[in-house]
Amino acid sequence: MSEGAAGAAALRARKTWRTLEPLHGMVYFVPEAAEAYERLGITGRAGYFASRAAPMGAVQADVVVSTFFNFNPELVHAAIPSSWAIALPQTLVESRFAAVDAACRRILGDAIVTSDEMRRAAHLARAAAEEAARRVEGRPLAAAHAEVAWPTEPHLVLWHAQSILREFRGDGHVALLVTHGLSGIEALVTHAATGEVPAHVLLSTRGWPAEAWDAAVESLHRRGWLEAGDPLRLTEWGAAQRRAIEEGTDSLASAPYDVLGEDDCTELRALARPWSTVFTEHMR
Repeated sequence: MSEGAAGAAALRARKTWRTLEPLHGMVYFVPEAAEAYERLGITGRAGYFASRAAPMGAVQADVVVSTFFNFNPELVHAAIPSSWAIALPQTLVESRFAAVDAACRRILGDAIVTSDEMRRAAHLARAAAEEAARRVEGRPLAAAHAEVAWPTEPHLVLWHAQSILREFRGDGHVALLVTHGLSGIEALVTHAATGEVPAHVLLSTRGWPAEAWDAAVESLHRRGWLEAGDPLRLTEWGAAQRRAIEEGTDSLASAPYDVLGEDDCTELRALARPWSTVFTEHMR
């Protein structure tokens, strides 16, 4: 593949992922998900860790720390493996699908859920996800989610396909963060320094104490990633490293979308965009 073609493929991967991501990401915000896990006896943040990790089976906490990458390990250890004594992983997988079904029907409505457009989008997304499933070497979360049995209803097929594709992308992203010498919390600091997400949001959602954050900032200052002073600001070299990570992530994520090609990816984005917009509004 020529450099120009590779660049176009990487851009296609980023655009398609960004458009469809709210279709998956809504499961971390809708009340149906928390309620489903609570009915099993799993409450609070434990529901997030247990439900997302469940396709891997009843793994130990350090497996989740490793694959999820940027969460405070203490947060993970509070949820795993104790959640497996409350509910089997397969039960959590089933509860997650049930929550997605209920949320889609509430937010999108039955007319959209059962529409021809939903069936077409599910068909396209599944084709990309099945290609990802053939390329899971070194991508443990994607591999685990790809082993989950496909649902039959199109809206659940679309959601599951995007789950596989986003974990496929995420596994590649983690690999690049590691090869660039970043720990999980250091990756969060560099993300905050891009200005895309406020530092306090990353701190609160990933459960890191302020002293750990400050230590990561100091380490990145010493290593040339960050400019001296406050607020956080990447050096020219640090910004270049961060761009390389993001561009590399796009490139590593491109193969599943290459199977669809430009026209089908454009169609998939056009189909999914209105639904993603609705879900994004409900996540605010």
